[in-house]
Amino acid sequence: VVVGPKAVAIAVGGGVAVLLQAKAILHGFARQLGEKDLKAIMQFALISLVVLPVLPDRAYGPFEVLNPQQIWLMVVLIVGISLGGYIAYRFLGPSSGVVLVGLLGGLVSSTATTASFARRDGQGADAAPGRTASAVLVVMLAGTVMYLRVLTEVAAVAPRQFVVIAEPIAVLFVLSIALSLLAWMRARRLRSELPQRENPTELRSALFFGTLYAAVLFASAAAKHRFGDAGMLAVASLSGLTDMDAITLSSARMVVDARLDTGTAWRAIVLAIMSSMVFKTAIVAALGSRQMLWRIAALMGVCFLAGAGVLWLWPA
Repeated sequence: VVVGPKAVAIAVGGGVAVLLQAKAILHGFARQLGEKDLKAIMQFALISLVVLPVLPDRAYGPFEVLNPQQIWLMVVLIVGISLGGYIAYRFLGPSSGVVLVGLLGGLVSSTATTASFARRDGQGADAAPGRTASAVLVVMLAGTVMYLRVLTEVAAVAPRQFVVIAEPIAVLFVLSIALSLLAWMRARRLRSELPQRENPTELRSALFFGTLYAAVLFASAAAKHRFGDAGMLAVASLSGLTDMDAITLSSARMVVDARLDTGTAWRAIVLAIMSSMVFKTAIVAALGSRQMLWRIAALMGVCFLAGAGVLWLWPA
């Protein structure tokens, strides 16, 4: 401050003054979060500001696609999105309106939200009438937010190719919004609670996603090399059964590295989305009530057919 630029000293002094004036608000913020949530934020700082910079920025492996720093950067991106949903949930509370429950559930994990509400519906955990309508709305909204996650990830990794990749996905996104509105007409007056979520910044979870992403990236490159586009699409179909983030990020990364064309990339993502629909419907069949299954199967079926139509009709 003494020997450096005056502008920096003025900015630091002004920033400190603002923080001191807002001390009461910041203390209230910290109290509302609690020790567990502050730990999550500090763990995210560890993942993003300590681990990421020290990782080597070079490619390894037979296909030279395993770059530790780029892989961990994708971990930071996904954990950051999930942490945002987790903190929003903590501030809005578990008894938010059913629409907020679905939106926040999609930010954290649409698959986990589907499993939670299907289980509650199947076990009759909600005594209020219309619990099935509420569960269906939450599942559809969480699935709709999944499209936002996918588009955000593509924009972050491949901004120059974003429009070409995003256009066919956006068609399914708009359809999902329309179907969610139909589900909302049945459940708009209901309230529900978001089940407790695990801390998304736990190092174990971050390592698991990093490993999964690296595995999908390597499998995609190997399949593309050995079997061409068909092999890449097969990997996408399998990956979408359990996780959308890994195949989305790996496809976008391969486009940036000129290992994959944009047409194959968006087709891989759409196929993964369709696989995710099948998996979520299977979850509802296993855990939810028969009434919920019929509604989810109908809504997901429309989306699945739309995805097939996009794959078949969208210009190459």
